[in-house]
Amino acid sequence: MPAEVMRRPGDFQPVIQFSIHADNKVGRLNEIIGLLAVHEVHVIALSVLDTTDSSIIRLIVDYPIEAQKLLIEHQFSYVQSELIAVELNSEEQIKTVTSALVQAEINIHYIYPFLMRPNGRYALAISLEDNELAADTLTRSQLNVIGQDDIAR
Repeated sequence: MPAEVMRRPGDFQPVIQFSIHADNKVGRLNEIIGLLAVHEVHVIALSVLDTTDSSIIRLIVDYPIEAQKLLIEHQFSYVQSELIAVELNSEEQIKTVTSALVQAEINIHYIYPFLMRPNGRYALAISLEDNELAADTLTRSQLNVIGQDDIAR
């Protein structure tokens, strides 16, 4: 088990993403969403990459520790990773995000929107090659980088 590192206030705090490897069959996504819902773990962001034989279901939830326990208990194969999440006041700020990352020469692997946020603002989940540099870059561009604690209910 990885050691927990104490973070100073203001340090980058990543958002936890689960990439669940699932058979491509009818009802599999519904099964996973239902399992989380029954245990009051809410899906905050969702992306599905579909292939002929399998799917990768990317989820960000409000309580990742509980989600992790459920996925293990129900024998779902998954990978856990850390992402940047950035809050947006409007669609126009997407250009600010991409411009800041280009200027810092940070590659974007993939990006998808949040479904909901407790304070009602838009947000993007972004997989990058350097999360800490990206968080600093986006903050310097007057964008609000949010962490896992910001999305918990």
